[in-house]
Amino acid sequence: MTSTISVTDAVDTILGTSPGSALDLLRRRRPVTRENTQASYLALFHADELDDASLSERFAVATFVASLHSHVEAAEFYGEGLNGNDSDRNLRVAVLESAVSGAAQGPYGDYREIGLRSENQPGLRWQIPEAISGALGTRLSAALEHAHLLVFRPRESSPAALHSLVEAGWSTTGIVTLSQLVAFLAYQLRVISGLQVLDIALQGTLASTPTTIPSKDQTVRIGS
Repeated sequence: MTSTISVTDAVDTILGTSPGSALDLLRRRRPVTRENTQASYLALFHADELDDASLSERFAVATFVASLHSHVEAAEFYGEGLNGNDSDRNLRVAVLESAVSGAAQGPYGDYREIGLRSENQPGLRWQIPEAISGALGTRLSAALEHAHLLVFRPRESSPAALHSLVEAGWSTTGIVTLSQLVAFLAYQLRVISGLQVLDIALQGTLASTPTTIPSKDQTVRIGS
């Protein structure tokens, strides 16, 4: 169960959406999607049960994943969440340094299936630098390494990778939460990036027709 406290919509906060703006009106055309996206955020970052994955760990992983995706606004949003949970300020620095260390282009990795091996791609097999791991601790270091795997080398997910998390002290429930978090961030960041592109297109449309908002049956065409 998640907390019922009122929380500002995370996507709107990251985007800097103003009430009544073109982007706000666009999002209101898909209320179910908007509500479900926020509900997923609340389930992960305003959960009542935190024994298997603390809020600091959740916000740290989210900051790391957003940084790996080079999404500055989202990394700032989740970094503020990390700071707001009474975490050591040095922890946020260590997480951001980890993201710099783990920067890569993906997806890449090796397929186990013989028929797919022609699509294997070499790439970074990242581990936490020793200079940073001390600030993160064993659990969080393992979590960030696993998050890096899921972001860049999902084809190499394996029981052995999960076992590394168990050895670092993660429970089964915690591992599920960690995987859900990385999957949610992948979805949320794509939603935000798409809305940013649409916002630019809408601003161009409104510049020529100030009172026009695309109807439900219209498609905003980019670069046409």
